[in-house]
Amino acid sequence: MFESISNMLGISPKVDLGEVIKEGATILDVRTKGEFTEGHIRGSVNISVDKLAGNINKLKTKDSPIITCCASGARSAAAKQILNANGFTNVHNGGSWISLKQKYSL
Repeated sequence: MFESISNMLGISPKVDLGEVIKEGATILDVRTKGEFTEGHIRGSVNISVDKLAGNINKLKTKDSPIITCCASGARSAAAKQILNANGFTNVHNGGSWISLKQKYSL
C-alpha cells in the first residue's frame, strides 16, 4: 500500500540526485514560462506540466536520467507520472527548484 501511495505522489526510493546530476541528467523545470523567467537552474529545460504530454519529443531518450522540479514538488510529481506513463524509465522528482539548486550548487 505504501508503494502505491508513494507512486501516486511521485516519491521514488532514495536516490542520490547528486550522482544522477553527475551522470548528465536533464533537469526539467515544469513551472510556467513566467515563473521560469523569474529564476531557474542554469541549463534546465522548461516545459510546463500542462504542456508536457504534447512536448515529450523535446526530451532525450526514454532511458536518459531526468530530474523534474517546480516550485514546491507537486507539479514535478505530476510530471514524473506523465513521463513514466510515456515510457520514461529514469525519472526522479527533485521537488523544489530552489532547494535542488541550493543542495547541489547548481
